[in-house]
Amino acid sequence: MTPDSEHRDEVVPATWDSPGGLASGMTIIRRHVKTLPGSPGVYRMTNARGDVLYVGKAHNLKKRVTTYANPGKLPIRLQRMVAETTAMEFVTTHTEVEALLLESNLIKTLKPRYNVLFRDDKSFPHIFITEEHDFPQVTKHRGARSKRGRYFGPFASAGAVNRTLAALQRAFLLRNCSDAVFAIRRRPCLQYQIKRCSAPCVGRIGKADYASLAAQAYSFLEGRSHEVQATLAKQMEAASTALAFENAASLRDRILALTQVQARQDINVASIKDADIIAIFQQGGHSCVQAFIFRGGCNFGNQAYFPSHDRNIPAADVLSAFLGQFYENKAPPPLVLLSHEPTERQLISEALSLRADRNVVIAVPKRGNKRKPVDHALTNAREALARRLSESASQRKLLEGLAEALGLDARPNRIEVYDNSHIQGTDAVGTMIVAGTEGLTKSAYRKFTIRTVGGDGQALAGDDYAMMREVLTRRFKRALKEDPDRSEGVWPDLVILDGGKGQLSIAAQVLTDLGIDGVTLLAIAKGPDRNAGRERLYMEGHPGFTLDQRDPVLYFLQRLRDEAHRFAIGTHRARRTKGLTQSPLDEIPGIGSVRKRALLQHFGSGRTVSRAGLADLEAVDGVSTAVAKKIYNFFHEGG
Repeated sequence: MTPDSEHRDEVVPATWDSPGGLASGMTIIRRHVKTLPGSPGVYRMTNARGDVLYVGKAHNLKKRVTTYANPGKLPIRLQRMVAETTAMEFVTTHTEVEALLLESNLIKTLKPRYNVLFRDDKSFPHIFITEEHDFPQVTKHRGARSKRGRYFGPFASAGAVNRTLAALQRAFLLRNCSDAVFAIRRRPCLQYQIKRCSAPCVGRIGKADYASLAAQAYSFLEGRSHEVQATLAKQMEAASTALAFENAASLRDRILALTQVQARQDINVASIKDADIIAIFQQGGHSCVQAFIFRGGCNFGNQAYFPSHDRNIPAADVLSAFLGQFYENKAPPPLVLLSHEPTERQLISEALSLRADRNVVIAVPKRGNKRKPVDHALTNAREALARRLSESASQRKLLEGLAEALGLDARPNRIEVYDNSHIQGTDAVGTMIVAGTEGLTKSAYRKFTIRTVGGDGQALAGDDYAMMREVLTRRFKRALKEDPDRSEGVWPDLVILDGGKGQLSIAAQVLTDLGIDGVTLLAIAKGPDRNAGRERLYMEGHPGFTLDQRDPVLYFLQRLRDEAHRFAIGTHRARRTKGLTQSPLDEIPGIGSVRKRALLQHFGSGRTVSRAGLADLEAVDGVSTAVAKKIYNFFHEGG
C-alpha cells in the first residue's frame, strides 16, 4: 500500500531512569498530537539508539496517540515505553484495515520490544506432486509455488508433512526421486524393495496404472480417503477371488497404510472442511497458542506457539496480535475458529479477507460440533504450556546447579558453546550454539566460515587454536560494535569451549585483546579414551577439575557439548557436499544447464572438460566453435 504521508521527529535523548525521562517522552508525544490527522494509520515509537520500541495502529491517529500523553492512566509498562521514547514516526493509510495489515508487517520485521511478538516466520510446508512428467513425483515443498504441479496443504509442521508423505508412499507407491535420478535408473532402488514405490523408472508399472495411483493420491489429499479405501477394498477382494494373492497382499498393505493415517485424525470434524482452529491458554503471565490445520476435512497437523509479551496482557490482545502476524505470510482459510474473542474481531476478519482476496470468517463457537475441536485445541494448548513451564523450571534448576558448580555469582541466562569442524583443514567451519533459561535457542545459532588460511589454501593445516581464535574474535568484535553497552541481552554470561587448556588460553587472550571482561570461560576436555563422564573442566585461575559422573550438571554440559558438536559436523558436511556438487562449468558465462549436461555426458567430469582440446570440445552436441573457444579460453587463459 502507498502511505499518504509520513512524519518524523528529531532524536532527543531520554531514559526511564533519568529524572526527566517520562516528562521528555510526554513532551515529544504532545508535540506530535498538535499536527496529527484524525485519519487511520500506523505509529512507531523509537528510543535514542533508533530502536523501535512499539508499533501500533489506529482508526484515528490523533486520538490514539493522545492517550500516551496522559501517563497517569497508563500501566507501568507503557509509562516505561513513553519514558524511553525519543522520536515517533507515522504513516497514514486509507482505511483501518490497511493500517492493521501494515502494523502486522512492521511488527514481524522490526520486532519491537513492547509489542506481542510471534517469533516463527516460517511458511508452512506443502506436499507437491509434479505434472510435467509421465510419472509424477511426490515431494515436500516450502516457499514460492513456481513449479508446475499440484500443491496440497498447508501442513502445520515438517513432521506432519513427513508422516503424510510416508503414508502416501506406502498407500500409493508414488516415486519421490528427482527426474535426474529417475532418468538414469537401471534397476529398482531400495524404495521399491521396501514397498514404497512402484518402480516406474524401470518399467515395473505402466503410465496408465501409475496415473491411476496418482489420481487416488489426489483424492486422498483432498479429503476423500474413505472413498479411496473402499475402492482398494473392492480391488483386493477381486484379486483374492481371482487367486492373485500377491496382488491382494499388496492392496492389503496399502489399505493398512490408509487406516493408520485415518486413526491419527483424532478430532471429529465432520462439519468442517477447510479451517484453522486456534486456541490460547494463559498461565503465570505466559501464553500458548495452539493451531490445528484442517483441509478437506483432514487434520494436517498442529503446532504450539509461545508468543513473547508482557505478563499482564490479556488473552484477547495476545490472540489478536498473533492472528495478524501468523497470517502475514500464510494464506488464511475460509474459516478460522477461535477459543476466545479477539480484540477487533471484525477488523481482523476484513484484513484477512483482503489478504486472501476472498471472504474469511472468524468465529468463536460456544457449543455444537464446531466447539468440540476448539476444546480439543484448548486442551492441547494447556498441556503444551504446562510442559514448557515445567521444562523451564527444570532448566532454571540446572542453570542454578551449574552456577554453583562453577562458583558463579548468579545463574547464567545465556550460554554460548563453540566448536569447529574440518577434515585436515579443508572446508573448515566454526559454530556457536546458544542455551538459556528456555533451553536451546536455535534461532541464535551461528556459523563461521574459517577465513584464516595457510599457504596451501587450507585452514592453517587444521590448526584448531587458530580457528577458535578467529571465530571468537569475529563474534566478540561484532558484539562490541552492535551492542557496546550490553543492554540487548545478546552477550553471554558463560562461554563453553570444546577443548582443554589450550582452547581456554586462546579464548582468554581474545577477550583480553578486545578489552572484554565479565564473561566466564569454561573448557571441556574429553576424558581418557574419550569416555563420557570423565571429562575434565578448566576455568581461568583454577586447576582442572571433574564432576561426579552422576551429577545432573555434568549431563547438562555433555548435552550442550554434543549439540555443539552435532551442529558443527552438520555444517561441515553441508559445506563439503556443496563443494562436491559444484562444477567449474558453473563459472563459465553463457554456459547453461543444457550445454553443461551435454559436456558432462560427453567427457564424464568437469576436470576432463578443463583438459579437453578445442577440437574435442567442438565435437560435443550443441557446442559451436565460438562456444568451444569460450570454454577453452576460460580454462587456459583465465576466461
